[in-house]
Amino acid sequence: MRLGVLDVGSNTVHLLVVDAHHGAHPWPAHSEKAVLRLAEQIGPDGALTRAGADGLVEAVGAARQAAVRLGADDLIAFATSAVRDATNAAEVLGRVRAETGVRLEVLAGADEARLTFLAVRRWFGWSAGRLLVLDIGGGSLEVAAGIDEYPEAAVSLPLGAGRLTRDRLGVDPTSATPPTPERVDELREYVDALLDPVVEQVAGVGWERPVATSKTFRTLARLAGAAPSGAGLWAPRRLTRTGLRQVLSFIRHIPPAQLAALEGVSVGRSHQLLAGAVVAEAALRRLDVESLDICPWALREGLILRRLDQIGPS
Repeated sequence: MRLGVLDVGSNTVHLLVVDAHHGAHPWPAHSEKAVLRLAEQIGPDGALTRAGADGLVEAVGAARQAAVRLGADDLIAFATSAVRDATNAAEVLGRVRAETGVRLEVLAGADEARLTFLAVRRWFGWSAGRLLVLDIGGGSLEVAAGIDEYPEAAVSLPLGAGRLTRDRLGVDPTSATPPTPERVDELREYVDALLDPVVEQVAGVGWERPVATSKTFRTLARLAGAAPSGAGLWAPRRLTRTGLRQVLSFIRHIPPAQLAALEGVSVGRSHQLLAGAVVAEAALRRLDVESLDICPWALREGLILRRLDQIGPS
């Protein structure tokens, strides 16, 4: 069957169309995305701005049309932290449904962590043993650990790269100067404080194989010397704590407007890279992880796998 997955994230609205059936590897047939940076379009009152809502409606409508055109048998549509945390979430979701016909499922943070963990488990298999999975999005950080297909511990924290860039570093894509050392140090202290309870909870579960997903971790790994995307889906990629510290030490001195010039850094979210690196470094340091495997599967694939499990063998 052909499945469409519409991911309304904190940075992008991403449509992925795959050909899949129960027990098989989902094969991508089409992918398209619109960069909206919803996490940065939350007003002082906590509401998604009118411009942000307009952009969301337009992007969801276009994605639905593409899914229909491509012959998708089903469309799984979901939203994560940017929409979930907005004070006008119900109004925005109602407008999206009324104007596009798409009903967005709003995932709780812990559910994001669980579904991402499922995707990672299926990618690496049972031989990976106990997994630790880290995922830095635009609005939140997900941490999960366990030995089964669903984790024993699953936590979501408001430590997304977009959210912290807006709220803590105060930079935008056109900033011509990097954040001050004081702002970066304050961000690190803030991240450490929020990680405190998670470190104890996850350490109690334990793991043999630490893994990271998400665009942020893939970009940081690329800057630290991992294989480029052109090397293919199955090329092994790793990120060491030493390599991450080296990346962090030089990108903190580069103006956000210039970060996109670095190989492997996307223009749409380059200004969020520093905040993402601070979160990644803090997570590895606090969890005493020396090296991470990078998994190409994440939340979207987890949702696909869950849906195929629900359908069962044909």
